[in-house]
Amino acid sequence: MMKQLYKFLLFFLSVSFFAQNYGISQIPDNLLPGANAIIRESSDEYILKSVSDMQINRTEVVTILNTAGDRFSTVLIPYNPTTKVSNIKVEVMDTFGKVYKTFSKKDFSDYTNNPSSGLYVDDRILVLKFIPTKYPYTIKSSYETNTSNTVYLNYFKPFSSYGIAVQSSSFSILNNSGINIRTKINDKPLAKVKFTENGNSSSYTYENIPALSEESLAPSLDYLIPKVEFSPETFTLEGKQGNMKNWNTFGKWYYDQLITPSSTISPEISAEIAALNLSGSTSEKVKTIYQYMQNKTRYVLIAMGIGGWQPMPASEVSKKGYGDCKALTNYMRTLLTAAGIPSYYAVIYDDESVISFDKDFPKLSGNHVILMVPTEKDPIWLENTSQRIAFNHLSYSSHNRNVLAVKEDGIEIIDTPVYKPEESKEKLIAKIKIGEDGSISSDANFEFSGGQYDSNLRLFGLKNDEMIDALKNRHYNLKIDQLAIQNLKNDKDDAKIKYDLNLKANSFSKKIGNDLFFPVMPYYPAVTFSGNDERKLPFETAFPFQDDYEIEFIIPEGYQFSEIPESSTLNTEFGSYTIDFKLKDNKLFVHRILTIKKGLYPKEKFKDYIAFRKKTASNDNTKVLISKL
Repeated sequence: MMKQLYKFLLFFLSVSFFAQNYGISQIPDNLLPGANAIIRESSDEYILKSVSDMQINRTEVVTILNTAGDRFSTVLIPYNPTTKVSNIKVEVMDTFGKVYKTFSKKDFSDYTNNPSSGLYVDDRILVLKFIPTKYPYTIKSSYETNTSNTVYLNYFKPFSSYGIAVQSSSFSILNNSGINIRTKINDKPLAKVKFTENGNSSSYTYENIPALSEESLAPSLDYLIPKVEFSPETFTLEGKQGNMKNWNTFGKWYYDQLITPSSTISPEISAEIAALNLSGSTSEKVKTIYQYMQNKTRYVLIAMGIGGWQPMPASEVSKKGYGDCKALTNYMRTLLTAAGIPSYYAVIYDDESVISFDKDFPKLSGNHVILMVPTEKDPIWLENTSQRIAFNHLSYSSHNRNVLAVKEDGIEIIDTPVYKPEESKEKLIAKIKIGEDGSISSDANFEFSGGQYDSNLRLFGLKNDEMIDALKNRHYNLKIDQLAIQNLKNDKDDAKIKYDLNLKANSFSKKIGNDLFFPVMPYYPAVTFSGNDERKLPFETAFPFQDDYEIEFIIPEGYQFSEIPESSTLNTEFGSYTIDFKLKDNKLFVHRILTIKKGLYPKEKFKDYIAFRKKTASNDNTKVLISKL
């Protein structure tokens, strides 16, 4: 009797599932505002059978509301040599949830999965892009994946983009392997996960999450979206079994399986080091090797080698002169090893928002690799993918977080440096002659450091005419008639970019009768922000910086200053601002410093930040009147 009842219930549940109504009328009203698409149902079922056998059943139902939501309708099924995809089925439904179009595997296009234009990539992707004739419509896709790569049981997020709402998104694990799976729940104000567990089965569900709309200064989506992370204590990656019980056991596996096989010191590498005739301190030797490596290599993505995580062999980089961040970092590390200098391959999350590794939650993660060289004083940090970047300089998106330093005996989690705003500076010293016709001629010296050094490195990849156009666009508030850039220098020893800018511009000053008035901040337009009473997201000043401008104004003969503006100082939790005016020998000297701190703030403080920036913009818009004698 019980057996018959069980069969009936199973049949009833199955019929109920397949008869689910995906009509538009079934979407809750609260999910429609700001949404271009709705995830009606998303289900990922992971069945971990053994350390090297995992099955994934995926079903997703998405309703597309308008043309802006079409990007969510494309069905993407990634795979690689260690995975097998089967049971692919796609259905397209109308407004009422009625199926009017179906697709199978034969309708998909098969491409190299190469979003970053890599030279060597063994990942592939099946793609089905449906072209609609009317809106709204709903796409249901399902498929099964079998893989030996069990390390990728890593996280569950309900969505990963702006403009899409979630009606229901679930993730379940049936663990028949006996392997312990570590779990970490990251709830956010946006949503909290519902969790159930029964024996070796566990499930996680998010429901009724409204769409996020982009807002200025919002943190990265990785910070905003809730997720559940998973980490199996034992795993397989490309046939290599490993242990993630803690960072040390994982680090030993990483070092032995991924780093060591790619780090052989070939006779050619030994000869490279011998030819450099190294001398001096450790820092001087490292700099010599680093700049040699930069001059020899170029960046090319290589997404192959044990799931894309193993570096290309250092001997191959030595011969071919190219590689990705993994390959170039490992090549640099191997060169240092040949010189008797220890260094550590360091995995990092490179992102504007700070993403750090959890010291209590080991897992295969990170999106970039750099090199850390220990010294008796501070470590030397090397970014190896750029041929232009300075020695011992990390970009601002690699600061203020931690790295996984892979060592022979395990992983050590080490903090990267923290930028102070004054270490990420634009220093401007300028002399401006004001013409009686309203024009100006200007001689200025610019110097950039820290993160502002990073943002100006692109100048060195431009031709002269392209550079002039770029600087005209940068100073677009001026009606530039002539512009010349001189003495452009990338100081790779001190991480500073410098150049002299000479320009002439028309209609800078405005006439009132015989008098002239002009703005005290000529090179850039005042930055303006608008407040939003309905702000929904926290905000972040991810890029700490300081702009320090000293400007001398020389006015035409026969004119004098009518009135000098008052100096001003602002101090807030977000940063500070000072502008100082001095008159000497009928010349006006303006010194303005804007400092913005790095910070992550609740949405309630956005109005205060806007008020601060409006005051700085108002002061930057200060006008000075000169009168004809």
